[in-house]
Amino acid sequence: QKCLNYFRSKPDIKIEPSAGRPVDFQVSVTVIEARQLVGLNMDPVVCVEIGDEKKYTSMKESTNCPYYNEYFVFDFHVPPDVMFDKILKVSVIHSKNLLRSGTLVGSFKLDVGTVYTQPEHQFFHKWATLCDPDDITAGCKGYVKCDIAVVAKGDTVKTQHKANETDEDDIEGNLLLPEDVPAERQWARFYVKIYRAEGLPKMNTSIMANVKKAFIGENKDLVDPYVQVQFAGQKGKTSIQKSSYEPIWNEQIVFTEQFPPLCRRMKVQIRDSDKVNDVAIGTHFIDLRKIANDGDKGFLPTLGPAWVNMYGSTRSYTLMDEYQDLNEGLGEGVSFRARLLINLAVEILDTSSPEVMSSTEVRGGGGGDFQFNYRELRQNATGKIEEFFLFGCFLEATMIDRKIGDKPINFEVTIGNYGSELDTPTKPKTKKRKGGDGDDEESELIHGSSDEEVDDGGDMTSVSSTPPMKPVITDRNYFHLPYFERKPCIYIKSWWQDQRRRLYNANIMDRIADKLNQTGKTKLDRERLKLCMQELVKAVPQHSVPDIYIWMISNNKRIAYARVPSKDILFSPVEEETGKDCGKVQTIFFKKSFGPAGWTVQAKTELYLWLGLNRQRKDYLSGLPNGFEENKAVKGPGIQSSPPISLMYTMKQIFQLRVHIYQARSLFAADSTGLSDPFARVFFSTHSQVTEVLNETLCPTWDQLLVFDNVELYGEAGELRDDPPIIVIEIYDQDTVGKADFMGRTFAKPITKMSDEHYGPPRFPPQLEYYQIYRGNGTAGEMLAAFELLQIGPAGKADLPPIDGPSDFDRGPILPVPIGIRPVLSKYRIEVLFWGLRDLKRVNLAQVDRPRVDIECAGKGIQSALIQNYKKNPNFSTLVKWFEVDLPENELLHPPLNIRVVDCRAFGRYTLVGSNAVTSLRKFIYRPSDKSVSNWSAMGVYAEIKAVKYVSLKGGKGKKKRKKGEEVEEEELDESMLDWWSKYFASIETLKDVRAMKEELEYQFDSFEDWLHTFNLYRGKCSDDANVEQNAADEDRLIGKFKGSLCIYKVPVFDEMSREMGFDSNMGMFQNIPHNDTINIIVRVYVVKATELHPADINGKADPYIAIKLGKTEIKDKENYISKQLNPVFGKSFDIEATLPMDSTLTVSIYDWDLVGTDDLIGETKIDLENRYYSKHRPTCGLSGSYATHGYNVWRDPLKPTQILAKLCKDGKMDPPQYGPGGRVKVANRKQTDEHLALAVLNRWEDIPRIGCKLVPEHVETRSLLNPDKPGMEQGRIELWVDMFPKDMPAPGPAIDISPRKPKKFELRVIVWNTDEVVLEDDDIFTGEKSSDIFVRGWLKGQQEDKQDTDVHYRSLTGEGNFNWRFIYPFDYLQAEEKIVISKKESMFSWDETEYKIPARLNLQVWDADHFSADDFLGAIELDLNRFPRGAKTAKQCSIDMVINEQDMPMVNLFKQKRIKGWWPFVARDENDELEITGKVEAELQLLTGEEAEKSPVGEGRNEPEPLEKPNRPDITFLWFLSPLKAVRHLICNQYKWLVIKIVFVLMLLAILALFLYNMPGYMSEVAGVYL
Repeated sequence: QKCLNYFRSKPDIKIEPSAGRPVDFQVSVTVIEARQLVGLNMDPVVCVEIGDEKKYTSMKESTNCPYYNEYFVFDFHVPPDVMFDKILKVSVIHSKNLLRSGTLVGSFKLDVGTVYTQPEHQFFHKWATLCDPDDITAGCKGYVKCDIAVVAKGDTVKTQHKANETDEDDIEGNLLLPEDVPAERQWARFYVKIYRAEGLPKMNTSIMANVKKAFIGENKDLVDPYVQVQFAGQKGKTSIQKSSYEPIWNEQIVFTEQFPPLCRRMKVQIRDSDKVNDVAIGTHFIDLRKIANDGDKGFLPTLGPAWVNMYGSTRSYTLMDEYQDLNEGLGEGVSFRARLLINLAVEILDTSSPEVMSSTEVRGGGGGDFQFNYRELRQNATGKIEEFFLFGCFLEATMIDRKIGDKPINFEVTIGNYGSELDTPTKPKTKKRKGGDGDDEESELIHGSSDEEVDDGGDMTSVSSTPPMKPVITDRNYFHLPYFERKPCIYIKSWWQDQRRRLYNANIMDRIADKLNQTGKTKLDRERLKLCMQELVKAVPQHSVPDIYIWMISNNKRIAYARVPSKDILFSPVEEETGKDCGKVQTIFFKKSFGPAGWTVQAKTELYLWLGLNRQRKDYLSGLPNGFEENKAVKGPGIQSSPPISLMYTMKQIFQLRVHIYQARSLFAADSTGLSDPFARVFFSTHSQVTEVLNETLCPTWDQLLVFDNVELYGEAGELRDDPPIIVIEIYDQDTVGKADFMGRTFAKPITKMSDEHYGPPRFPPQLEYYQIYRGNGTAGEMLAAFELLQIGPAGKADLPPIDGPSDFDRGPILPVPIGIRPVLSKYRIEVLFWGLRDLKRVNLAQVDRPRVDIECAGKGIQSALIQNYKKNPNFSTLVKWFEVDLPENELLHPPLNIRVVDCRAFGRYTLVGSNAVTSLRKFIYRPSDKSVSNWSAMGVYAEIKAVKYVSLKGGKGKKKRKKGEEVEEEELDESMLDWWSKYFASIETLKDVRAMKEELEYQFDSFEDWLHTFNLYRGKCSDDANVEQNAADEDRLIGKFKGSLCIYKVPVFDEMSREMGFDSNMGMFQNIPHNDTINIIVRVYVVKATELHPADINGKADPYIAIKLGKTEIKDKENYISKQLNPVFGKSFDIEATLPMDSTLTVSIYDWDLVGTDDLIGETKIDLENRYYSKHRPTCGLSGSYATHGYNVWRDPLKPTQILAKLCKDGKMDPPQYGPGGRVKVANRKQTDEHLALAVLNRWEDIPRIGCKLVPEHVETRSLLNPDKPGMEQGRIELWVDMFPKDMPAPGPAIDISPRKPKKFELRVIVWNTDEVVLEDDDIFTGEKSSDIFVRGWLKGQQEDKQDTDVHYRSLTGEGNFNWRFIYPFDYLQAEEKIVISKKESMFSWDETEYKIPARLNLQVWDADHFSADDFLGAIELDLNRFPRGAKTAKQCSIDMVINEQDMPMVNLFKQKRIKGWWPFVARDENDELEITGKVEAELQLLTGEEAEKSPVGEGRNEPEPLEKPNRPDITFLWFLSPLKAVRHLICNQYKWLVIKIVFVLMLLAILALFLYNMPGYMSEVAGVYL
């Protein structure tokens, strides 16, 4: 046999736990407002729904554009997949109350995953389009403006700064949609056709079924399957097929949803119907993004008709299936469950056509459009049935867990249900798939015309299990199966529809992806690679042959499994199409199927697999290592073609393996001390060895060579050279009692040398390299090692290269890593700055009293001085110590440095408090600075600033810059009118003056670790389900902090350093650092406000107040709590005296006030004051942008800018600053002093060479609030800043007043003069004539209960109404925020008033008054007092454009203009949801301040003082029942005059005719008498 492609596959290093672990998620939704809601005079409520949880806003009365600004938080603890599939639904409901559910106006839905994939995991201030799924022809039902954010544990969400209001009011430009989704989404129908299912497992879910079977002998299939499809919050089911393993439905489920849908996955589930509880048999998710393309040449989602394979729990039925989650689609299935034939199509609807209707429906096989030709479908779409052949050979089975080592073990391989012991489908006579996948036409045997066709040699029975075999001990933990030269084989025949093409295409793409990874390394290469990879690496949505499962069975119990995708081992005559593992030996690790995932491997196998058409199996053995003979099961005829049941190897090679393990770093903490006692166990083939145990370290340097002698490997020498088997290295923690704990695992391939090759460059000796260690799916450190595999030739071990260990080592039998492989070392000096210890928690319930720090690196180390009394002074008395150590020249190979803190207790006992391993020393390596720069200090700094512009604020908004000689504009506000808030609001827009930072100050200034670093000390075990990085952030393990620093440099020391003036040899490299004596300071904390607090009360609100803790001082501002507010404005400052270093951590907390019981902590933030105090960035008191001695912008620092500048120059050993006469500038009649010049230099201090750095500006920082009970989940944000003043300096001035602005009293007076063209609503009883009884209603938004009505203008026949009526609305207003402030009790049970902030908007409505029924709403207009269209001069000029095209109209701000009169349109929606004009109102708006209103009072309506005259209304506006005679006269004279005349005339004619007829006989008789 010729070796074609004997190469091993790369093993997958990560072994996933079998189910997705639950994670903490928090979804926060802020409902800000709604606009353009469809409907008349609504009372809207917004409902936010996620999964089964619902939360409602308050109800707003009679408005189509309600303002809410309400914040909701939903907490979940579920696996990510489950979370991202949850549907988030925002709906508006009209007039909901306790007794009725209200009517749905419209809703908007998307899945949580869509939000999570957005930048920053959020939508901010976006408009959700509402539509009614039951009325899809109606179009948009309105818009809701909201923020939605989804945060998983550990995510940080950045605070967004407010955009311009007018930008956000552009609804179309700010829709709540992902970027690639068009603004106009159309309605579409999603047709899911369900044809049939196959291979269902036995589901004897009811005990009764077994009883029935026993008594009545009824032996029916005990599964009643139906298919359920869930999509976008809708659910559809097929009918139930009673007692059937091969159900045929031929039904379709139709969903109506907007396209593109914002819900990404469709869930298709086969369920078993049961009277007690329906259970899932299998689940498949269809990701709509993978079956559609939104490009120009894209296509709508489409799938099938195709089979989808479903995987889940094992097929052996148990009554309590605790792995039911696997069948629900959670985690990786451990067995094939069933396959389902489905089809998905999407049709975009034309909503204008009348027959379009919505809803989820199921149409059966007999119904309408579903009569399709099933036979045709099968032949064309799902492919013809082919016979497949699967061959496998087990070359090695090692690392078998010792728990199962005493019973015989065998392996079972299945593909679909073929090979399964429980329910193997037999090959039918007609070569159909089990259960008949074909009809008569397909039953003809398919005889191919291929040359490669292989004759079966009669019916070949499949062999799907290896013979049971008792394992043999490898070492204390693992066993192996003694296969040696006899390797067992399996083979299975199966029949599937031939859809290999799909798998071939996927394989071609995988190969292209592999090749792409080897491209160039410019930025463009990398970006293009990313782009291509996204397109290439996608799972095949339409399945073909199911995946292969290999089970390890011990004593008939299923222990562990491995899953191999069928595409990876599929054969094709074309090499590019062949699977990556086809005909190759692959290393497969078996996972535990049941119970917790467990970290230990259950077994490791070297397995050879080949899958292809039976007729192509000519070369199925060609990839095996050479040198074997086949052992067949059958003797006699047909022996040629039947596969072997085992292979006998006659050819073997003998090797020596050398494993050079140097060190590891960042290992998993497995002991309660926060350290481990690690050792490494190395596995190769059936051999294993261990390194020595190193006690109490996470960064062991083993420096050890392990030699494996006489390793036997089967196969040809050449093959083994190019592709040797892999080595597995596991790291364990040695425990004195019990077995060792698993800490992580990694794999490596040795470099192989054959006996006839030379041992030398370039391949030998091998280089040390880092290998990533994994624990489950998470990373768990790195290991530095090298591996070589040397063939032992005919001459024996004499030919092997000698082992040259370093001569100075004497470690008994332990061999060190040889010279040539071990790194080249140099002498380094490590200087350690010991500053102090902070925040040490109790250890074993005892407080830490006399701690010491031990530093260790590469076997050498140093101890700090002992802190005699930690409580009194936690700083060290000796600051700098050093030790020398041999470190590798290559910085990448530097060992970690270990910091350990021990507590020295009585009787010479030591207790480990906590430890930290500094894994990267690079940032502490001293690199001498450039010589040219260091001489710079002598030159001095001359600050020549030609003109400093003096900046002052105008009205809290835009800024005024005044230059020399310019006149000040009249309208500029007096500075006395401005306060700190003016500066704050102006800075949010321009980010000047007070720097409003979106994040913590530490982020911008590298945690203020410019020379003093903080090392967190950890204790306690790591949590199992987290990465090393996540464990590092774990608060529970944090036991304290060590403050200090390191400096590493090569010896001999640099001469130029010691020659410098004032060089203190005791301080080494740490020159010019302050002393660590205690310092008394005043800490001034300014708390501005908190935002988006997590609700703490049942009503979805909180009553927050501030608590501050520093050392022993604790301030609780309980009496000033803010009622029912999640965005409270505190505006408070607190002064605290503190002593560094004892009081170094400031905690600012927000608590929720409760009337009964203890107050709950909402969240807290901790600030390290010490690092701030000592930092060269000078965050003790932020620098203002300008210097002022009085007013709102007064200089806060006790030191003036000139003093600060002089001090900085002195500390940096520079000459003091000199202020030249050229720098003095007189600006706007103010003398520019040295202070202004000094401040200008300080604000650009980072530009100064050598000693310059950015100084902290005046700022407000935004900090996350965290709660220890919910680690990693933000509970809101707080805006604050901290000033610190040393007590030995001049005392600081009084604190700046930042108390919240009190709202200013205003009064709005609205005079409604007239209306015109109001729609006529009433029909007259007598005459049918149209009229309206008009009145106008008005209120300020948020104050619906204070609504005011004019009197009624009865019987207006033209739509004209005359009123001369005055409304008066007093209100409190915050000018900077442009909001009205309302304080009111939420309900009669509320303890106190709640404050609301609402935009200043006036609502005017026109109504038709009815006496006996409810008044009819006719139209409305809403005017934003800050920005509304100027009224038209006449009623004629007043048009609907003033509402629809608002942006094109001239706008007015009533707070500036104070008074305006004009005509405005009333609008309402017609039947087609189009806005139409329903009337016009002439009104006059006047705005007065509270004082002005008091001076000139007016009366409401037409009352005194300053009464308005009565309107001159026409006569027709009276009421008929008050003066009936007048009404009759009016009816006769005015309206029915001609009608009355006509009636009288007709009556007279009739009377004449009647008289004529009456007298006619008399005349006739008289005339007759005369003639006679």
